[in-house]
Amino acid sequence: DMDGTLIDSMWVWATVDKEFYERYGLTEPDDFYEQMEGKSFTEVAKLYLDAFPEIPFTLEELQIIADLAIKYDLYVITDEVYEHILEGVREFITSLKERNVKLGIGTSNGRELVDATLQALDIEQYFDSVHTSCEVETGKPSPDIYLLVAEDLGVDPSRCLVFEDVPNGILAGKNAGMRTCAVYDQYSRDQEDKKKEMADYYIDSYMELGSAE
Repeated sequence: DMDGTLIDSMWVWATVDKEFYERYGLTEPDDFYEQMEGKSFTEVAKLYLDAFPEIPFTLEELQIIADLAIKYDLYVITDEVYEHILEGVREFITSLKERNVKLGIGTSNGRELVDATLQALDIEQYFDSVHTSCEVETGKPSPDIYLLVAEDLGVDPSRCLVFEDVPNGILAGKNAGMRTCAVYDQYSRDQEDKKKEMADYYIDSYMELGSAE
């Protein structure tokens, strides 16, 4: 995963949503964030259109608006995006790459945002496969995205370890037949007990993993 797992970025989605609600006079439905959890960029846009039929946008227009808003708040501000990579991530993936461990990203984010983030952080060269849930039939907790990445890497799912920050992401990894490691994220801190119960492993920080030996 990427958002909340490699970078501290989950807050930006809430910020963009809040601004959107205020601009168009909308009220957030109950459990709306839970409904969004794990869904692809396209699925979330569809969820908005279903919840707010009064929104004067097409699916494509809504995705463009969200894309621009998120880029403005975080991803394209390259001088600041470095501040959001989680502590220990760069050292961890560098150690794995030095040991010829294959690395992939399966994210619910949009492709342009993913590419912009990895380039801004200068870590795109560490990943052998990068795919988004918009490329598969169903987003997380469906295993589709992780099975696609495993296939692209040429690795049996049973030999994969998924790092995730939310329950639906962890469930997607488990549904794919992979081992899972839950990662602490402040945005989902109220779900920590659930994450620990679901995942095979749990870390508060990548610093706990040392040099990945």
